[in-house]
Amino acid sequence: MNRFEKILMDRDISIERGVLQVLQINVGRKCNQACRHCHVDAAPWRTETMNKETAGKIGVWIKKYKPKIVDITGGAPELSEHFRELVELSRSAGCHVIDRNNLTIIEESGFEWLAEFLAEHEVEIIASLPCYSSKNVTRQRGNGVFEKSINALRHLNDLGYGHGEDLLLNLVYNPLDASLPPPQEELEVEYKNALSRDFGITFNHLYTITNQPIARFAEDLRAQRKWDAYIDLLAASFNPLATDNLMCRNTLSVGYRGELYDCDFNQMLNLQLENERMLNLWDVSPENLPGHKIQTGDHCLACAAGNGSSCGGALA
Repeated sequence: MNRFEKILMDRDISIERGVLQVLQINVGRKCNQACRHCHVDAAPWRTETMNKETAGKIGVWIKKYKPKIVDITGGAPELSEHFRELVELSRSAGCHVIDRNNLTIIEESGFEWLAEFLAEHEVEIIASLPCYSSKNVTRQRGNGVFEKSINALRHLNDLGYGHGEDLLLNLVYNPLDASLPPPQEELEVEYKNALSRDFGITFNHLYTITNQPIARFAEDLRAQRKWDAYIDLLAASFNPLATDNLMCRNTLSVGYRGELYDCDFNQMLNLQLENERMLNLWDVSPENLPGHKIQTGDHCLACAAGNGSSCGGALA
């Protein structure tokens, strides 16, 4: 029994899958960046990517079941040759589409089409910007990233993103170290004031996400001998109210080979959905998912700590 499960048991809390709301598709590990906090361990040298056959099968499933939200992530999902196809197909099926965008991809040569394409298809952008100051972004994401991010945000604002509800532009904050995020609403106000004052940038919402103790961040914790202290912090900060809205309850995570997970974090740890055998997306239908057992581990403590954490920000 892992530490998260023990806490749930001690508090008589159970979690299980509910009605599917979000189909989150990870199209591969390749990225134009290699951020220190990245739970995917994505980088320019990664080669794992979705092939044509898998993209086709996922497309058939989307057209058949029409999930409310299709959330496309990576790596930098836009590097996938099937990114545009998945966006167009999902929108034609009536799905709301999210692009997990790192902002700098918009500034890359060869991606001059990207911002306009996203606006044309009314794709919601959820973009990583771990701070509104250059120094902290550089520390976490590398030299030149902040400047490119600001240019990309200005471009998106010019297209109408961040000014209303039609073209949603949401930003993501991750702590720089082994700590919990501050209150989401308060930090959002700080972000909006700073970005508007210093750069004339507007956006819709800020999402605070607790760093997951997996991949590169876990390596850093162990190298600094902070692993135990961080897990203790997450456990001590457990918030039962956050468990009501855990994303694993209503999200289905699909790997680049079509395999299924309860969330993107489980995907990185290869904790696959099982029903006597490993499952692919085309093996399941949404009506059979409610009540399915959720795979957990110590890393799940991050989602239930403090105000809670998910791909959509704070939970409680």
